[in-house]
Amino acid sequence: MPRARRHRLPPAARHVVYALVLLLVVEYLVLPQIAGARKALHLLGSVNPLGLTLGAALEVGALVAYAELTRSLLAVGERPTRFTVLRINLSTLAISHTLPGGAAAGGGLGYDLLTKSGVRGTDAGFALATQGMGSAVVLNVILWLALLVSIPFTGFDPLYATAAVVGALLLGAFAALVMLLTRGEDRAARILTTVAVKLPLVKAEAVEEVVGRIANRVRGLLADRPLLRRCVLWAAVNWMLDAASLWVFTASFGHRMNVAGLLVAYGLANILAVIPVTPSGLGVVEAVLIPGLVGFGCPRGMATLGVLSWRLVNFWLPIPVGGLAYLSLRLVPEVSVVNLLDRHSERRATITRPPADKPSDHGSADSP
Repeated sequence: MPRARRHRLPPAARHVVYALVLLLVVEYLVLPQIAGARKALHLLGSVNPLGLTLGAALEVGALVAYAELTRSLLAVGERPTRFTVLRINLSTLAISHTLPGGAAAGGGLGYDLLTKSGVRGTDAGFALATQGMGSAVVLNVILWLALLVSIPFTGFDPLYATAAVVGALLLGAFAALVMLLTRGEDRAARILTTVAVKLPLVKAEAVEEVVGRIANRVRGLLADRPLLRRCVLWAAVNWMLDAASLWVFTASFGHRMNVAGLLVAYGLANILAVIPVTPSGLGVVEAVLIPGLVGFGCPRGMATLGVLSWRLVNFWLPIPVGGLAYLSLRLVPEVSVVNLLDRHSERRATITRPPADKPSDHGSADSP
């Protein structure tokens, strides 16, 4: 029997489906939170401006920590400057915050910008994949530690099980990938080669070479304990500074959250945001985080305004800033201090080097 032909939705129909899903999320998740914020507008008169400034500064620190995580995963001789990596990460955030399932588009843009900054394609792909999966692992560890502290005092919620399943799937995928690359490199190469040969403009030999390089990088990362600890540290600093920013924004409206409770709500919201329904969990994060904070004792008005003000700098602000970062990467080439020193050395060598057709004071080029 002939195989059934798969019918895919045309692009216009897919856009309509995405728009309907987004409208449903806005209708049932975002608008109720906005309504709650309107009821709490009277709290704006007592907000602490210094706290809002500190919360924004902590968010900037989280972005810097994530850039350090990206940079630490790149080969030493290929690392762009810290400012360049930060701009690349901001550019990818701008894309991922505007498209449903935008993490894939953001990853593609990050790969393109890293390779154009002098990073080999294999190293760029390894860094982007490792930072994404590794960061998710660290977030799950933070959540589970917070759950161990909070469950004895607050009880168990069915939402915890949902987040635990999503987190376990992420951890399982990460562990399987590491095992496949470190102990089954040949098998991984065969699987990917079988898929790749069916694609246009892809050579089987190139796929095998890429798999080999990535496997070597994974083994090198696991063997280099100081580097592995540094990567875990930067991932943890990124999450904790982001969570601290949320704590400060909530405290700015008058309520100081229990840290363990805030980390549970924060971890649940960010893990469930991985489900690619809306751009970077827009609406999902708010719908999980606000009731979560309320469940841990925060008044609803303060929780609503704290979360929405935090999302202003966590989600919305990186979009225009990332757009400007992308333009700066495209329009202004990187000129690092090392490049300037190299050019200065070359210029001095050119000035002091004797002409090729005239012997120097110490004899010709052929003299001993």
